[in-house]
Parts: sequence; structure tokens; C-alpha cells
Amino acid sequence: MIGRGSLAVVAVLLVPALAACSIGDVRRPPPHRASASPRPAPTAPVPTRVVGFDEVRQVRLAVPPRYDQPNVEFVDAAHGYALFAACDGVPPGRGCAALLYATVDDGRSWRALRHPRPVAANQQLYAVPGALVLLSEPYGWYTSTDGGASFAHTTGGEPAALVAAWGRYQIVEARGVVGEWDGRRLVPLAAQPSVPGLNTVGHDGDLLVAAGARDGRPYAAISRNRGRSWLATPVPAIDGEVGVLRVVLAPDGGVWLVGERSDRTGFPALWRLVGTRSWEPARAAGHPAQALSVAPIGVGLLAVTGPDGVGVVAGGRYYHVDWPLTGDHNLTVLADGTIAAHGPDDVILGTGWTANRRWIKVILDGD
Repeated sequence: MIGRGSLAVVAVLLVPALAACSIGDVRRPPPHRASASPRPAPTAPVPTRVVGFDEVRQVRLAVPPRYDQPNVEFVDAAHGYALFAACDGVPPGRGCAALLYATVDDGRSWRALRHPRPVAANQQLYAVPGALVLLSEPYGWYTSTDGGASFAHTTGGEPAALVAAWGRYQIVEARGVVGEWDGRRLVPLAAQPSVPGLNTVGHDGDLLVAAGARDGRPYAAISRNRGRSWLATPVPAIDGEVGVLRVVLAPDGGVWLVGERSDRTGFPALWRLVGTRSWEPARAAGHPAQALSVAPIGVGLLAVTGPDGVGVVAGGRYYHVDWPLTGDHNLTVLADGTIAAHGPDDVILGTGWTANRRWIKVILDGD
């Protein structure tokens, strides 16, 4: 077991980070996207070990007790939104109007916002840099770029602010090709990577990485000139088959391939981009059999949650860590590098850098 201090030492001793460059955040796409189907719940979780938080921010809101737990999304450590949209385990309806709240002070306080369409058959919330986007089916989308003070209504596909948040380069799902967002639509690139089963693209400045999997094997290609030309990059074989291959960027510019297993719960296959065109398998000796979420957090570290609790892949090994998270927490990395861990009843923010984190538990209670 590695404690906070000793894990920080491990991080310092790891191989240097990849060539420095800024990135966008590692976030979950909308649930209706093909790549965003929820994972099956891992089986047989181990008992949770009680570890203290650096701070617990429990806030009581003027929400009737019949409302279920809210959907809480943070854009960065300071800014977040909460949507109460279900009552007594029943989806939204006329007897359960949606309630919307916002915080600008790390979850210490929350103010009520006017929801533009509080009664709908389905309510969703997406918090992305520069925008708050609400889906109220069947009425359409409502987008705010001023923190929820006003909303613009659109129908049809995802609004521009939401599409733009997924990155300048994305997969055009209808055609299975890489496209560039021009502010209004995704335009397929003139040159396309030769990647069987193409399903993901990541980018950072001029660097684009496209990846996919077919018949259990991973494939990837790299462009160093914003997609004008592509170079196929062999991905070394690794134990087991890969069902879905994702490109994931770390806060310090590291580029990873995460190969999810066909059952979506097995511990994933991992590769790191080394140099300009070489994928190096990232070993994780001693890792558990299953994983719920994997998130690169800088200097060659990957945080992992699953039935065995919480761990970090570092220097070719898997280490259990004493972070106050459980195997039920799903990890994402926000725009400012903050770890956001979403659990069944809470959201935990891990501020700081690499393995040195300050853990803040955010709980919203109704009346």
C-alpha cells in the first residue's frame, strides 16, 4: 500500500513525462454516443476502507425530499452544476419538475437557476468549458454561455457549444471518418488514417492520434500536421483481446491508448506514445482482474478504480493507494487537471498535481 507521501516520491522517480503540450479535458461524451455506452458493473467489490477527506462540503438546498440524488457535473474545481430531475426513482414528469443549481466557489455554496424547460420526459445536463447544456426531451436543447443566466433553444442534433467541447477533431459517426469542427459542422478531412475499426481520435495542437480495434486487435495512426497526412503506427500485441480502443490525453501532454476488454469490466490493455511514432505497452504487474475507470493524471501515472478499490499504475506496476475513493467512483479529469470522482451519492474532487491531491467531498442534501 502506497500512502500519499510515498506515492509522490514514486511519481518523481518515474520516467520523464512526454513532450510538454497543453490539452483539453478528458471527459465523458453524451450517453447517446456510440462510444459512451455504460460499462457493466464490476462484480464482487471488496469492502471499502475508511479514509478521511481533507474537506467535506455538505450543502442543504431547498429541494423537496422526494427528489432523488442529483446529476452533478464540474467544469473545473470551482465551477459546477447540479440537476435534480427524478423523484422516488421515477423518471422526470409533471410531478417532478427539474431543479437546477450552480456553484462558482468549489461547491461551498450553490444558487438556484431557472431551468428553461423543467417539465420533460427526459432531462440531461452537460457542463463543458464555456457552456452549460441541457437536454429536455422531446423539446430539444438549451444552451447557456453566461453561467445559466440565459439559454438559447435549439432542436435536432447537439448544439454547437457541446460539439465544440469534444474537440476540434472528432469522429464523424455517420461516416466513420475523422472530421474537423469548423464552428458549424464536422467536415471530413481530405486525408484519412488507415485504421481498421476507427472509433476515436485525440488531438493536441498539430498532433492527431486515431485509433480503433477489429477482431480483438488494436490499430493506431498519427498525424503531425493536423491531419494532412497520416502515418500508421504498429501497436504491439498484448495479452488478451481488445474490444474498444480509446485515445486518452494526460494533463501534461502524455498520449495513451486504453484498450477496453470485450466484457467492458476486465482490466484494460494500456500503451503509451514514446517519441514520435512508437507505442510502448504500459505494464501493470499486480493489477486486479477488473476495472471501472482509468484516468491518466500526469508523469506516467494512471489512476484506476474497480472492485479492488483505488490504485495507480506507475513504473510498470499497479499499487493500491489510500485515496478516499471507492471502487464505485468513476474517474474523469477536468479542464484544469482536477480529478472528478462520481460515486452513487457524492462527487469527490481531487485538486493538485499527479499523485499529490487534496480530496474534497461534495454532498448536496434536500430539505
